[in-house]
Amino acid sequence: MSDLLTHEEYNAIAANLVLPTCAFIDGGFRNSTSGNTFETVNPATGVKLCDIAACTEEDVNFAVEKARESFEDGRWSKLHPSERKDVLIRLCKLMTRNRHELAVLESIDSGKTIYDCETVDVPETIHCIKWHAELIDKIYDQVAPASDDHIAMVVREPVGVVGLVLPWNFPLLMLAWKIGPALAAGCSVVVKPAAETSLTALRLAELASEAGVPAGVLNIVTGSGREVGEPLGRHPDVDMVSFTGSTVTGRRFLGYSSESNLKEVVLEMGGKNPCIVLDDAENLDAVAEHVVNGAFWNMGENCSAASRLIVHHDIKDALLEKVKTHARLWNVGNPLDPSVRVGALVSKAHFDKVCSYLKQAKKSDIVLGGKDSDGAFVEPTIVDVESNDHLLAREEIFGPVLSVIAVSSFEEAISIANDTEYGLAASIFTANTKRALRGARALRAGTVTVNSFGEGDISTPFGGYKQSGFGGRDNGIHAHDQYTQLKTIWLDLSDDSDSSVD
Repeated sequence: MSDLLTHEEYNAIAANLVLPTCAFIDGGFRNSTSGNTFETVNPATGVKLCDIAACTEEDVNFAVEKARESFEDGRWSKLHPSERKDVLIRLCKLMTRNRHELAVLESIDSGKTIYDCETVDVPETIHCIKWHAELIDKIYDQVAPASDDHIAMVVREPVGVVGLVLPWNFPLLMLAWKIGPALAAGCSVVVKPAAETSLTALRLAELASEAGVPAGVLNIVTGSGREVGEPLGRHPDVDMVSFTGSTVTGRRFLGYSSESNLKEVVLEMGGKNPCIVLDDAENLDAVAEHVVNGAFWNMGENCSAASRLIVHHDIKDALLEKVKTHARLWNVGNPLDPSVRVGALVSKAHFDKVCSYLKQAKKSDIVLGGKDSDGAFVEPTIVDVESNDHLLAREEIFGPVLSVIAVSSFEEAISIANDTEYGLAASIFTANTKRALRGARALRAGTVTVNSFGEGDISTPFGGYKQSGFGGRDNGIHAHDQYTQLKTIWLDLSDDSDSSVD
């Protein structure tokens, strides 16, 4: 756990920050070619932070050109694995040294609480990059079985120039999930951060350059999806794109690939994740704590948020009382106050979207919360819905809203849990080991937790079934697969001297 500072100390850091405002291409900060900028705002206060370079296709082309140069000349891709590891370890040390600055940047740019930034986002970002760095020289290639006259080698090679498109809900951590394995594999990357949250990606690129990542290997191109994301997805010299964000936008990247160079595409998208609590679940107080954390952590702006509570009729009332008790501890307030657990939603536009969903709930069905406040704050809200067909149970709200659905059996719980277009994460609470394992196997989700809420850790692959994911997994050794190509090298050792012609 990070060493938390006081509210006053965080305010002082925020007041003295030098905010990065330019794109980072070919080892340095650059204005956009057009000279245009866009405004970034602190969602908790509504106050403008700075103007950031609004890049266009011309800037994307330049960044891809420099990434391609850096990849082909081998300044990074052909380094000995241990040399790449050393550079990334130095980056982790620099991030650790600047962790409070990174945490404050993340908080003021996204509305996330400083508590989460300091205890989860920044330390997990550092851990992720370090984990992949340490893995670089520990992944072995293979020799396939062959006859005595042949050797068949199966080797990994970096895929090439990679486009990385980030969401706004975990700006630093999702950056690490992608650049960790991509840089470890030897790729050169062009990163498009979300327009709402570009600051920490730019600062990390600056630290990476200081650590020794060569010019052109890590590029950050800032701007909108139309002006930056689409040109990156369509670029004929980008070999692969990894995207995290909405299912609607993810579909577009498949289209961009099919209409350009058939680049590989990996998508991690939305979720409407079930949390099943069966009638034999033990320690409902502990269960309630997991339910609240799953639903309201990061203001519910989490693709793996446990936003559907599917609970057995017999224990529903008892569990909801405990859930309400724990939810009331999640206070809403100034994100830079380390005692606050619920910060601001990322933007006024997203705040309006979440509030539009709250208006779909009957007042009589609201168990807790249901109110918004000035700015972009929404309090933790629990809504008792009549069935899984309710809008609040079907659509991804991406806010602190928990829908509660009552069931009568294990089979009904599994059926309702799987009745969704998504399949990212799920959880099941039961004291019966067989039912837990049967449920985990039956749930159509990429990650299933038993008697807990979570996403696994850096060593476990993360991604989804159905419309939650496509093409690969983040985290774990499996993440390296999406940034490498497999090559077969076939060696013929046969002695053909007897067949030679005089």
